[in-house]
Amino acid sequence: MKFIADEGVDAPIVSHLRYLGYSVWYVAEMAAGAIDEDILTLAHSEAAILITADKDFGNLVYLKRQASAGVILLRLAGLTARQKAEAVEQLVNEHGDQLAGAFAVITPNRVRIRPVVRAG
Repeated sequence: MKFIADEGVDAPIVSHLRYLGYSVWYVAEMAAGAIDEDILTLAHSEAAILITADKDFGNLVYLKRQASAGVILLRLAGLTARQKAEAVEQLVNEHGDQLAGAFAVITPNRVRIRPVVRAG
C-alpha cells in the first residue's frame, strides 16, 4: 500500500508509516505549496491513498468528482503526534482492505469509511 501525505500531516505520522515499511511520499518534503487538485491527481495516478487533515479534499472528491485512489481525512485534534500515528496505523491494520477507492474519516472515537461511487 502506498500513501501520499499532504503538507498538513504531522511528520511523525509519515515517519511511523515509513518505519512500518510503507511507501510514503510527503508533500512537505517534495512539493511544498502544491495545490490540492494536483496532489489528488498525483495520488490517483500513483494509486496511492492520500492522507490529509484538509477537509477541502472532501469537496474535490464528492462535489467536483475528482478521481481518487482513496483518501484518509484526519480529524484528530487534541491527540499527540504519537497518538495520531498510532491511530493511523490501527486504521491501516484493521481497515486497509477497505481504503482503496474510499473516503475514510478518522476521529479519536470513530472511523467512517465510505466507498466513492462514480456514475458509470
